[in-house]
Amino acid sequence: MQDGIKKTKAIYWSSGIVSICGIIFEVLFGAAGSYILGDGVKQYTLTISLFLTGMGIGAYISEKVTRNLIVSFVWIEYLIAIIGGFSTFLLFGVTAFLGDGTDAFFLYTITILVGTFTGVELPILIRKANEIGETLNRSAARVLFSDYAGGLIGGLLFVYLLRPQLGLVKTAFVVALVNACVALWLLNYFKDEIKRVRVHGAAGITIILLLIAGVFFGEEMAFSFEQKLYRDPIIYNDQTNYQQIILTKEQGDLRLFLDGQLQFSSSDEYRYHETLVHPAMGLTNDKKNVLILGGGDGLAIRELRKYDDVETITVVDLDPEVVELAKTNHDIVELNQHAFDDERVKVVHEDAFNYLEQSSKLYNVILVDLPDPNNESLVKLYTLEFYQLIRNHLLPGGTAMIQGTSPTFATEVYWGINRTVQEAGLHTSNLHVDIPSFGDWGFVVAKREQVDWEKITLIEDTAFLTPEVLSSLRSFGKDIDEEIINEKGEPVDIEVNTLINPILLEKYIEAWRNY
Repeated sequence: MQDGIKKTKAIYWSSGIVSICGIIFEVLFGAAGSYILGDGVKQYTLTISLFLTGMGIGAYISEKVTRNLIVSFVWIEYLIAIIGGFSTFLLFGVTAFLGDGTDAFFLYTITILVGTFTGVELPILIRKANEIGETLNRSAARVLFSDYAGGLIGGLLFVYLLRPQLGLVKTAFVVALVNACVALWLLNYFKDEIKRVRVHGAAGITIILLLIAGVFFGEEMAFSFEQKLYRDPIIYNDQTNYQQIILTKEQGDLRLFLDGQLQFSSSDEYRYHETLVHPAMGLTNDKKNVLILGGGDGLAIRELRKYDDVETITVVDLDPEVVELAKTNHDIVELNQHAFDDERVKVVHEDAFNYLEQSSKLYNVILVDLPDPNNESLVKLYTLEFYQLIRNHLLPGGTAMIQGTSPTFATEVYWGINRTVQEAGLHTSNLHVDIPSFGDWGFVVAKREQVDWEKITLIEDTAFLTPEVLSSLRSFGKDIDEEIINEKGEPVDIEVNTLINPILLEKYIEAWRNY
């Protein structure tokens, strides 16, 4: 009787622990898909749906498992450990060497497989608990309680501990180790009723040794895979609470990538940052207070420091790791010319939308130097509601400059941003500049008043901009101007991007699919 109670408790504990592992694998696959394939909502939706579908398939298959329940459970855990443990490691390899849709197929296949084996787990444990002597109602209720409670714990562990501290590759190996260890532990608990227990145990120990090797060496090998995704050698790689930061450098060209998206190349970033900063400053008489939304690399600050009449520069950047890198990395510090040492600079680590909602301060110049709207958290920073907040923080006579992606590669997105800014009650004017590392890049100038280019005053301390060059940046070719014509020869209606209807995200992903 006492032995049966202990074994039943072991089953309940096992169900809770493997449930934690299951939810971690589920969200891990979503995070990996979001990072490698883009479009976070799509990837999380697909991976969760496929994982749950797999669980349904597994639950159906579990009907066939009526004998040797513990041995069956043990080998299911071994399979989850092997497949799940090496999942993200191999995904980076597939992406680096194959790509072209193979990475998506691989990820979705792995998701279904792990989901299927996860779906087999709980019915087997319920059946085993019932076999020991628990009533069906009691065993099912307790195993399912462990499952649901484990799901909450697993989600919290992934978000607050595993992903930021271990990254995607090492997390998979560590969680898989837990699966394998649970299998060995339960195998030992029921060894008196299992034949060839040493064979099953030896297999588990072998798998655990492989996974331990993965913990210590897998990330380094995955890093070599990831290196193939970048043109130049990686000199810095860090997974923060918000994004992956990568620095590459080759023959003096320093490049910063956030979640795989190029942020700047030191060979030509001055073209971008001079266009971001100086037209807005030249259109504004009173330049005392400047707000930068984004700009954690300090390169916009470098340009602003050329103005003695600037009194405060407030930088709102969500990720403190980016700013810390810009303050301490020798190459970036040399590029931004010790921008953050300026006593006029104040850094706030907060979401730009939330900052504008909560702050009551007004600014003469607002520079919106944010990444492109390529996911759900970023597309809200290109909405009507966001630009209304910018308008409300802009002093009369002040100017906002908004980076607006490429009018060549994503024409409808660029003019959609412009249309949304106008809908917020601001007058706009448009610029685009050729940046070799980016291609043709667009900016939207916004003011409460009409934009009067005749009154602009440009400083001479620039490497690229001159009054003549600035004038040329205002001309758009017929193929990328606001009058967009579709394939049928019909004009395209430019829609406003809102929080409720974030149409720019889908348009952006579609536009950049082939670039």
